[in-house]
Amino acid sequence: MVSLLSKRVVVTGLGAITPIGNTLTEYWEGLLGGRNGIGPITLFDASQHACRFAGEVKGFDPHDYLPRKDAKRMARFAQLAVAASKQAIADAQFEIDDLNAERVGVILGTGVGGLKVMEDQNEVLLTRGPSRCSPFTVPMMIANMAAGLTAIHTGAKGPNNCTVTACAAGSNAIGDAFRLIQQGYAQAMVCGGTESPITPLSVAGFASAKALSTRNEDPTTASRPFDRDRDGFVMGEGAGILLLEELESALKRGVNIYGELIGYGMTCDAYHMTKPVPSGMGAMRAIELALQDGGLEPDMVSYINAHGTSTPANDPTETQAIKKALGDSAYQVAVSSTKSMTGHLLGGSGGIEAVATVMAIAQDRVPPTINLTNPDPDCDLDYVPNQSRPLKVEVALSNSFGFGGHNVTLAFRKYSP
Repeated sequence: MVSLLSKRVVVTGLGAITPIGNTLTEYWEGLLGGRNGIGPITLFDASQHACRFAGEVKGFDPHDYLPRKDAKRMARFAQLAVAASKQAIADAQFEIDDLNAERVGVILGTGVGGLKVMEDQNEVLLTRGPSRCSPFTVPMMIANMAAGLTAIHTGAKGPNNCTVTACAAGSNAIGDAFRLIQQGYAQAMVCGGTESPITPLSVAGFASAKALSTRNEDPTTASRPFDRDRDGFVMGEGAGILLLEELESALKRGVNIYGELIGYGMTCDAYHMTKPVPSGMGAMRAIELALQDGGLEPDMVSYINAHGTSTPANDPTETQAIKKALGDSAYQVAVSSTKSMTGHLLGGSGGIEAVATVMAIAQDRVPPTINLTNPDPDCDLDYVPNQSRPLKVEVALSNSFGFGGHNVTLAFRKYSP
């Protein structure tokens, strides 16, 4: 339990580049409207693949955020991170200068980093020889470079780190940043997740593991969390970033406060490389720890942004975890999976889903789970099917679970003095 003397942490800036919109406004309006970002893969020739569709970011131009020379030397996942981070900093009206730079940090999560760079340069190695590999191969592909380059391009000289906990990475980044501010090690943190995993090797690997949907004849209905006809997740790409700040700093600057981050729970299933423990106990404990950390009771929760991957294993397991953690209150909570619209951004998912969770609090409206037409009998909660809903949201949770058994829950609440 955190000390009563710990600092309060609020969200003052948001940035999002996603398959349904490349700004916060576009993303949020897309969620509320049930916009579908899934379509045929265009980033490479997927004609020989078992899965030939994904949630691609459309119309993104890195030169809107980066000098041309710098963008050329960055992998796509890092470009997306820097762009969304600059959005969040601008949204917060936060200026990083010589006076505060050492008190502003960056923690970003990613699952596979610059995998496309590795694939491309391996092809160069095999076909043209080792001397023709780019000198930027390593600094472009390594996972920490999104955080490092974000600091370089924003001037943030404080704590800098990269979380690599598979699909929980973005949420771990936000939780770890929360702790640093809470404990006085930073004034503000740029945090969230980024991913660009739509590559030949990644799609082939996940498909071979039977993790991806193969609904190639109708990709717009392929991501269908909690639906009995789901057959796997749909890969997505993008970045979601929060600017977290000490409450005292935000009040002094007189800026908009979207909400307050009050709880962070993380656990491990210690069970299987890719499958969640069937009882959902690991996820349940993460939810319980986040509630305890925030001083919350189960009946205080209004909304949960679910991990909701649209896989046979996750959806009923997460449902069990929510019911065990919240008890009878679980049936009074609105639960939705925005992956139904964006696909699954792997390490980036916790970032864009935290953005959605904070916006639900700020706007008192919850996004839907689209494509939920035939509910799974084992998934019996209120998943906000197909249409967004006005709802007074005082407290909201965001769940993220990753390969390796990583479980993370973040707890946010409406800000009050």
